[in-house]
Amino acid sequence: MANKIPMTTPLVEMDGDEMTRIIWKMIKDILLTPYIDLKTEYYDLGLKHRDETNDQVTVDSANATKKYGVAVKCATITPNAARVEEYNLKEMWKSPNGTIRAMLDGTVFRTPILVKGITPFIPTWTKPITIARHAYGDVYRNVEMQVPAGAKAELVVTDSEGKETRATIHDFQTPGIIQGIHNLDKSISSFARSCFNYALDAKKDLWFATKDTISKQYDHRFKDIFQEIFDAEYKEKFDAAGIEYFYTLIDDAVARVVRSEGGYIWACKNYDGDVMSDMVATAYGSLAMMTSVLVSPDGVYEYEAAHGTVQRHYYKHLKGEKTSTNSMATLFAWTGALRKRGELDGNSALMDFADKLEHASIQTIEEGVMTGDLASLSNLPNKTTVDTETFLREIDKRLVAML
Repeated sequence: MANKIPMTTPLVEMDGDEMTRIIWKMIKDILLTPYIDLKTEYYDLGLKHRDETNDQVTVDSANATKKYGVAVKCATITPNAARVEEYNLKEMWKSPNGTIRAMLDGTVFRTPILVKGITPFIPTWTKPITIARHAYGDVYRNVEMQVPAGAKAELVVTDSEGKETRATIHDFQTPGIIQGIHNLDKSISSFARSCFNYALDAKKDLWFATKDTISKQYDHRFKDIFQEIFDAEYKEKFDAAGIEYFYTLIDDAVARVVRSEGGYIWACKNYDGDVMSDMVATAYGSLAMMTSVLVSPDGVYEYEAAHGTVQRHYYKHLKGEKTSTNSMATLFAWTGALRKRGELDGNSALMDFADKLEHASIQTIEEGVMTGDLASLSNLPNKTTVDTETFLREIDKRLVAML
C-alpha cells in the first residue's frame, strides 16, 4: 500500500512465547505492517530474554506503558518447575502479567468476541458479559504454611507505635494449613474507579459482588469503598449516562448471571474474577475468543489475549507440522491497542482501521472459514477448517475489500 496510515505516538509492544509468538509475527506481517506505518517501542518478554535480564525487561515494559499510555502484549509463560528445567532458568520467575498489573495498579476487563454460528452454552446470553477482575492481593499475594498438631495460630497486627492486636485463628488439635491474605484500601479504590470509568466508557451497567455476609471485615471493606466512591464521584455521571451500579452477594450474582441476557460488566475480586472469566469465556464458546485489557485508574491501557502460549501447537510447529491455532484473541489485542492509540491521538484513520480489521475477522468466521477449535463449536452448515496462516490470509482478503 502506497499510503500507510501514519502513527504519531508509539505503542508499547511486548512480545511473548511459543505458538503465540509465532502468531504475533504473522499478524504483524500479514495484517498490520502492509497498512500501517507501525510505530512500537519493542520489549521481548519471551522467557529466555526475561531470564537473561533477570526479569528487568518486564519492569521496563511496564514503565514504558506508563509513559506512552497504551501497550499490546503477547501471551507469556509463567514458569513452573518443569519450565525452569526446560529453559534452564536462573530461577522460577514470577508471572509477567502479575508484575505489570501490580505496577500499573490496573483492573483486567475480559469480554467475549461473539460470532454467528457459535451459540453460547447458556442460550439466553445474546450480549457479551464483561468480567472486571481486581488484579492485586488476596490469594495471589498470600503467605501460607502447614501447621503441626498442638500448634496455635494467631493473627497479630503490630501498629507503628508497637502496639499489638491479636486474634486466635485456630487451636490445631490435628495437623492443618493456614493462609494469610491482604489487600489495600488504595488498590481497592483504584479497582473501583477503573470499573466506574470503564462502565461510563462502555455505557454498560456495572455489578459488583463479594461475600460480605461471611467476610464481615475483608469483603465488606470492598463493598464500602465501592459505595463511597460511587456516591461521591460517579452517581450523577451514571444517572446522566442512563446506566446503573449495584452491589449483590457473589452467590446471588452467579444466579442472576446465568438467567440474564448479558450486556453488563461484572466486577469481581481477584480470585473470583480469575475463575469467573474462564467460566464465562468457555460458556460463550472459547477462551481463544476473549479480549482482555488492563486499565489503570489514571487511564493507561494494556491489551492482551486472555489465553496461554498454546504449548501443544508450538511443539507441532517445531516439528514442521501446520497448526490450526485460533489467533482471534491475539489479533483483537492489537486492534484494541490500535483503536485506543488512535482515540488518544485523535487519529481517526487508525481507529477506523482497527474497526475494519475486527469486522473482517468476524466476517471470515461467519462465512465459514475458521481454525479447528472453532470448527468443532460452530453450527454453520458449510465450514472450512484452515491452518493458522491461511486463516490470517483469509481475513486479509476481506480487509482489502473493506479498505
